[in-house]
Amino acid sequence: MTFTTANTLSQSTGLADSVSAAFALFNRLPTDEKLGVLWFIYEEMGRGAVTPAATGAARLQFAEGLLEQVKALSPNEQLTFMRDLVNQARTPMARSYGVLTNNTKLAFWYQLAEMMKSGEVIDVPSNYKLSRSSSDVYSRILALNFGQQITILRQAVISMGYDPFA
Repeated sequence: MTFTTANTLSQSTGLADSVSAAFALFNRLPTDEKLGVLWFIYEEMGRGAVTPAATGAARLQFAEGLLEQVKALSPNEQLTFMRDLVNQARTPMARSYGVLTNNTKLAFWYQLAEMMKSGEVIDVPSNYKLSRSSSDVYSRILALNFGQQITILRQAVISMGYDPFA
């Protein structure tokens, strides 16, 4: 028999509220600011503040063709593709992304960030600064524990793209 104390329930509700609040703020950001926050979060992965999201567990091979298509685009087309994902545009590439599994979408964005770092895909300008609202969202996400950070990243990337079957 398991008993849940009011304190334990309050703590878990508070944690869920923190995730919900941070995600709601993220969703209110304009498209390019969402991309900026995602970039800064993935940048932190290499510094230990955010741990890579179990990308080995995802079936990235299902996204390799799409990643190759992205690499073949011009830098402006690559940025347009990323914006299309955020905006759930009904384009062929956003549809290809939309039918990926949730874990594969998470791995896709991690790989995309790696390709940005290596110069294979358009990078965020080195002088790019987060707006005040984006910086607030970013700080809220970094203040969460690993599981909560991944929950927000997962929620963000699974809502992107266009799934014609949804």
